[in-house]
Order: sequence, then C-alpha cells, then structure tokens
Amino acid sequence: MRDPYTPVVEREPKTDHVTFAFIGGGFSGLLTAARLRESGIDSVRVIDKAGDFGGVWYWNRYPGAMCDTAAMVYMPLLEETGHMPTEKYAHGPEIYEHCQRIGKHYGLYDDALFHTQVTDLAWQEQEKRWLITTDRGDRFTAQFVGMGTGPLHVAQLPGIPGIENFRGKAFHTSRWDYNYTGGDPTGAPMDLLADKRVAVIGTGATAVQCVPELAKYSKELFVFQRTPSAVDVRGNHPIDPQWFDGIATPGWQQRWLDSFTAIWDGVLSDPSELENEHEDLVQDGWTALGKRMRAAVKTVPAEDFSLEAVQRALEDADDVTTSRIRDRVDEIVTDTDTAESLKAWFRQMCKRPCFHDDYLPAFNRPNTHLVDTNGKGVERITAGGVVVDGVEYEVDCIVYASGFEFLGTDFTDRAGFDVTGRDGVTLSQYWADGMRSLQGMFVRGFPNLFIQQLLQGSNLGSNIPHNFVEGAKTVKMAVDHTLRNGFHTVEPTAEAEDAWVQLLLDHGRPLGNPECTPGYYNNEGKPAERKDRLNVGYPQGSAAFFRMMNDWRAAGTMDGLTFD
Repeated sequence: MRDPYTPVVEREPKTDHVTFAFIGGGFSGLLTAARLRESGIDSVRVIDKAGDFGGVWYWNRYPGAMCDTAAMVYMPLLEETGHMPTEKYAHGPEIYEHCQRIGKHYGLYDDALFHTQVTDLAWQEQEKRWLITTDRGDRFTAQFVGMGTGPLHVAQLPGIPGIENFRGKAFHTSRWDYNYTGGDPTGAPMDLLADKRVAVIGTGATAVQCVPELAKYSKELFVFQRTPSAVDVRGNHPIDPQWFDGIATPGWQQRWLDSFTAIWDGVLSDPSELENEHEDLVQDGWTALGKRMRAAVKTVPAEDFSLEAVQRALEDADDVTTSRIRDRVDEIVTDTDTAESLKAWFRQMCKRPCFHDDYLPAFNRPNTHLVDTNGKGVERITAGGVVVDGVEYEVDCIVYASGFEFLGTDFTDRAGFDVTGRDGVTLSQYWADGMRSLQGMFVRGFPNLFIQQLLQGSNLGSNIPHNFVEGAKTVKMAVDHTLRNGFHTVEPTAEAEDAWVQLLLDHGRPLGNPECTPGYYNNEGKPAERKDRLNVGYPQGSAAFFRMMNDWRAAGTMDGLTFD
C-alpha cells in the first residue's frame, strides 16, 4: 500500500525478542505502550503500516478533519504530557501531533516499526511466546502481544456499479490527494480546484467536515446524498489558558472522562443509577443529548422500568430534539427544496449524530449542489461522472466520504492477518460462529494476547479513545501480575469466557432497528443473526462496564483469568 505522506525507510529485518509487541500505532497502541512503560517494562515495540504514530489521524488528513467529541476527553494522556488543546474540538493536525507527542514522551519511537504490516501471528507453545512475521522480512518473538487495528482502519468504498470505469481523479477521504486539490492538511487554500467539478459521495460525519472546505474552492461541488445527517450546533472556540490552568488539577482528565461517559451512557443502566447526578464538565453536543435522554428516562416510574418503557420515553424526547434540528435547517439554508432534503427524517440515534457550524451554510453557495437520491444511493458511475435517477452529472473528481469497515466484516479481514493460537487453531476458526471473548479483550486458547476493541466490552462509540484508556489499565495489570509472580502465560478460563458470551447473547442489544436508515448504527439494515448478536457491548452500557472493571482491578484477584 502506498503511503502518500511519509517515504519508506529501508531497514534490516528484526529477528529479536521483545516483552510486549503491539500491532497498531493509534490511540490503543499508544495508551497500552505508555502504561506498560510506566510500569517499568522497557521492551515494548509498536508495529504499524503507517509511517508514524496516529492511527486514523495519520491517514485522515482531509480538509476540515477534526474530532466531533470535545478534545479534553477525546485526546488521551493530556495530563501526563502536559498538553492543552488549542480549541474545544481539535483539528486533525493537532491530534496527529499529539500522537507524536505521546510517542516521544514515552520513548516509543526507539523500537517502533513503521511501514510494516503483520502477515502472521502464531503462538509457540513450547517457548510460551508469539512469533510475529511481517511484510518487511521480520521474524521476531514477543511474550505478550496486543492488537489494536481499530474500528476506523480499512477504508470502505461503496459498491456502486461502474466505480472502476471513472476516468477522472478519485480518492477516499482517508487518502486525500493534495497534489491534485492543492492545499495541505493545515488548511492552505485548495487552489487547484478552481476549475474543477467535484463530487462528494456520502453525507456522514466525514462529509459534514470536508464539504464546507470543498465548497470554498471548487468550481462546482455536487454532494450526493443517500440519507441526510442530523447536524446540530458545534460551537467550537479556542481554549482559554487561564481557564485551563484552573481546571487542570491532578486527576482532571479522568474526572472529565467519567463525567462524559456517565452523562452520555448512564441512561442504559438500572433506574437506581439515574438518581445519581453528574456534573457536566464537558458540555458538548453529546452530553447535551445525554442529559435530554437521561431526563426522559427519569420520567419512567421505577415500577414500570423496562426496555420498552425506556424506549418510549426516549422516542418522545427524540421527537423534540429532531424537530429542533430540522427547524435549524430552515433557519440556515435559503433554498427551500435543498433545506427539505437536508432534514433527517429518522430518529437521531439511527445514525451517528453530527455537530458542525459550517456544513449547512455551504449549501447557500451558488457553486454547491445537493443531489438527493431519496434513499436509493448513486445509480452508477461512468467514465465521466455520476448517475442518479438516469441523470449524469459530469465531474472531474470524485471524493468518497464513505467511511471505514466498522463492524460488518470479520475481525481477521479488517486486521489483514489471522492469528494462530494453541493447538493450531486460528482466530477465524475460533470465531467462525461469532466472536468469543472475556470482557472483549481475552480469548481462550490465545494466551498472552490482548485485543483492544469496542465489541464485547465497553463499546463506547461517542468517545472511542476512552475505551482504550480503560483497556490499557487492564492490560498493564494482567501483564504486571504475570511477570511479578513468575508466570509465563495468562488467558481466560473456559467457564469465564462461556459465561461472558452467554451474558451477551441473553441480554445484549444488537444493532438492527428496521426503522432506521441503513448504516453501521443498525447493521446496514440487516436482521441480527447470531454473529450480530455477539457484536455488542456490555448489556448495561459503557459506564457500567468501566465501573465493573475498576472494581475488578481493585479486587486484585483477576477473576476469570488463569495463569501458568
């Protein structure tokens, strides 16, 4: 795979041994490696196919890229590195720079392998270690391995007929070609688009960010919409250093993380938790939505508390919120037909909520055209353009704002390699009937392997880094316990894994609401099969999961794990 950002540096293959190897240099790898370094483990190696740390923020350099969750909770290890975000919602270059800051702060560059893809990972039972093979000729071993290949890892192109026939320029937003558009990730003008007709396919969170920038510079911009996004106010602003100094007291970021998650996700817990009032330290669109949902759920009498009653209360609150967001479209967009097409007709949580102040105004520009496909999507692509409902729109460039393979494909397909555990059993074989784990991290038959992921664990989608903040604590504790007590391996017991899987099957909430528009929030509109029923998080929600894991670590008994 070509890297448009960093040249590949030749090196000799590695044939050594490390204590811990982590596959993935995004936030999951950075956080895990940082916590291991803090615990005194110096032999930590991070491997990534990119040319630097950053994960999705290494690849996502499209114009306007920024986090849609407040930077104070989105950017991890702020307290440890002493960094203050420059604005409430940090832009991509600052987030990427912060990933580099973490790598430097913890000395992770010293043994990192960049532009390196793992091709095979196999457990050596006799030696009690993992053998790691890569596309750079590496064959080295590690006692422990972590995997954090991420939910935003493999770019996804839409299955549109004729996509291969287009003769103009085409690229995915995560592989932005500034040589074609002009400009750069820091916001320099994309002056090479002045004579270009540009198409954007997709109107999700990525398009909401890049459309305003493309609208400024393109001769003509066509935005092809299958379904609209609900776009609420963002209200970005610079961070005041004096204010930051006042709040940045010891433990401040963990308090902010706990506040965000409790407010956003607390409505999924039992009714007694709703009596706990949480101060909203973050005050962003997610916590505002969470407080509205929380207030709605509190109207349900304790004696009537059930999933159905909660759902009815949330739907009533959702009607008020979505009505206000639709009214906002009318207030901003001047063309009535365009405004009507931009109104999300579905419930807000059918699709990832968006927050932006410049997306809707972009459609008031005379060069910017919304092409609404009325839910049908693009009909086909030709050599010269994009066809919708029999009409061809001639364009010079197509930008695919079509996201990533989030949940709909097998883990091993997204990772790009399989994992061979004890007795030659591969992870794809072990998960053939659906994912199996303990707490989403430990897998029976795959000793000393830690999977940093959302599924079967916290599954907090509104602030993905928080999942890895907590997961890194668990990895650190398990590794420390193994080494400190002279053990060689750690893995879940069969009983603990079976019980966890059964809990998810019995009480998990699979995606798949048929009333929602197709997307990853509802399993692309497909009914939930057994595999889908296992692609869930802890039934009581992420806030409850984090509390449970805090208690689990505090107990120190490592229940559910076996050491040898």
